[in-house]
Amino acid sequence: MSEIDQGMFGIHGSGDTSGFGGLIRHRDQPVGAPRPYGSYFDDVYDALAEAFPGLHDAIEKVVVHRDELTLHIKPERIAEVCQVMRDDEALRFELCSSVSGADYLGTDDRRLHVIYQLTSMTYRRRVRLEVAVSTDNPRVPSVTSVYPTADWQERETYDFFGVVFEGHPNLTRILMPDDWEGFPQRKDYPLGGVPVEYKGAEIPPPDKRRSYQ
Repeated sequence: MSEIDQGMFGIHGSGDTSGFGGLIRHRDQPVGAPRPYGSYFDDVYDALAEAFPGLHDAIEKVVVHRDELTLHIKPERIAEVCQVMRDDEALRFELCSSVSGADYLGTDDRRLHVIYQLTSMTYRRRVRLEVAVSTDNPRVPSVTSVYPTADWQERETYDFFGVVFEGHPNLTRILMPDDWEGFPQRKDYPLGGVPVEYKGAEIPPPDKRRSYQ
């Protein structure tokens, strides 16, 4: 299954004259992958299944897309999976280099995704974990007790997407003001002008800013 992107980053009608606005790219939609997965992916999955007997109850699907292995995990099991990924001798994913969010508005009820990039420095491998939650119940266990590097990254994902990381030691906003209402990177967040503290000035919304004609 594929969709078509028109223009760079899917943007069109901006008056761009660089040529990027005319790009047309067919975008493949990642789906569950069959075995064998290829590369080192089978070894990682088999080692995880051996070290974590409850894996079949914790995993939703396995995706191999653009040479990247993604394990889609049930939200309530993500900390358990991370613990095994870090500690098992055959896995040794010692580093969580990134925790980020994404909003797939219009897909299904669980449109908010949290993505974890894990790196094994021992075996020089990378694996991507992903969980999906709804806006009605955007709760995911924190992995800070397993990966301390996730501390500020979980705060940023909370700040911008409203995902609540249960068990986080200090889940507060990190970039937006403490009294900010809403979560700016959700795709249904209004793009209105932002008032600034300088003589009543206001930053106009993106669709009202300068466009190159």
